[in-house]
Amino acid sequence: MMDVVARNQRLQEEWYGEQLGAKVRRLLPPLGLSQSAFADVLGLSAPMLSQLMSGQRAKISNPAVLSRLLALEALVTDPGFPRLPQAELRERIAEIRADTPSTSAALRLATGAQPLPAADPVPAIQALLRALASATEIEAAAARLEPDLPGLAEFLRVYGNGRTDHAREHYTNTL
Repeated sequence: MMDVVARNQRLQEEWYGEQLGAKVRRLLPPLGLSQSAFADVLGLSAPMLSQLMSGQRAKISNPAVLSRLLALEALVTDPGFPRLPQAELRERIAEIRADTPSTSAALRLATGAQPLPAADPVPAIQALLRALASATEIEAAAARLEPDLPGLAEFLRVYGNGRTDHAREHYTNTL
């Protein structure tokens, strides 16, 4: 019988692209948050976040929590993040914390996991692509697709390697 923690960590890798402990530990330093403050931004108790990080629990069951996690990841992985002033960083974190997406107007992840907010799916799309592949891998895939599927190649470049504001503009112009 498979160890529960190992099973949960395997499921997290499948659902979220990596174990939640690794994901959270990667996001904490650039955001300047403690684990407890990070849990607060997500809308989780600190013990629940700890259980998710350690693999004692596998799944983020609240779609709003997953949406906030993906938004924080998109914030940190945005190419403009290193130049973001501290005051603006605090403001963006507060906006993410206040976000309460509607599950009835949500998009579903391709894995069938948690719903994502339809109001602004761009950060979630970016986080998903960036969790699946590195910038180099995304560019290589786009180059392979370019001859036959130029629209899909552009999508990968804009959402996988581009700035969030450019991706939002692309999303708006594509609808």
